[in-house]
Amino acid sequence: MSPIKIYKPTTPSRRFMTAVDVGQIISKKEPEKSLVLGKKKSGGRSKGRVSVRHKGGGANRLYRLVDFKQDKFDIPAKVAAIEYDPNRTAFLALLHYADGEKRYILAPSKLRVKDVIFSSQNKLELKEGNRMPLKYIPVGTPIFNIELQPGEGGEIVRAAGSSAIITAFENGYAHVKMPSGEVRRIPKDCLASIGVVSNPEHNKIKIGKAGRMRHLGVRPTVRGKAMHPSAHPHGGGEGRSPVGLKYPKTPWGKPAKGVKTRKRKYSDKLILKRRR
Repeated sequence: MSPIKIYKPTTPSRRFMTAVDVGQIISKKEPEKSLVLGKKKSGGRSKGRVSVRHKGGGANRLYRLVDFKQDKFDIPAKVAAIEYDPNRTAFLALLHYADGEKRYILAPSKLRVKDVIFSSQNKLELKEGNRMPLKYIPVGTPIFNIELQPGEGGEIVRAAGSSAIITAFENGYAHVKMPSGEVRRIPKDCLASIGVVSNPEHNKIKIGKAGRMRHLGVRPTVRGKAMHPSAHPHGGGEGRSPVGLKYPKTPWGKPAKGVKTRKRKYSDKLILKRRR
């Protein structure tokens, strides 16, 4: 049975709407009370004026404290539950460690309740959910939640359904191919988790109606050429006017398409191949 839920076409917007049937996947609805915080809205207005465009409203959420470091080494952790997280596209796994501590981690797609996983600075079994340094992971193994500096915690490859692959080792670095196609050098002592991030069907969801975007905290977006000239460089003109400029601009007058905005960064020397 597919985890994609299709609705009966009771209204025009319902006809094409789809969602992930989390009832088949998650095993616990309420979050662990000791691992949540209140979450304030980030978008909105300042002195009555919109200060962050396209953000506002949305359903109330609690923030889950996710352990991206997984620095409890060589202590067995049992998966107590797979949970939904409203703040990210992936699901979470609630771990109960042998010493009694509880933590949330990003759940890999094949992790199940009652599985036992480990995090270690030494070599471990190549099992979905185990976490160890890149130098012990064979070439071609899918990995996620990868550190960029040892001990800093996973920073990349954390979205639903994503994974990276080690392609080679050279001079203390692992060559890692990202989901974008970029190949990057990462110190081989950095930790990574084995597997693919959960909820790979996320990219198949069809929102279906405007109200569902409002529940996500996304406000309407309007084309620049539909605005008046003081609101956007593309605005104004009689009837359906073109942009009327040499090149498209952002609302703040900067080039909008095809202009490289990346400044010179320390990480340039670590990128072997740019993303597609």
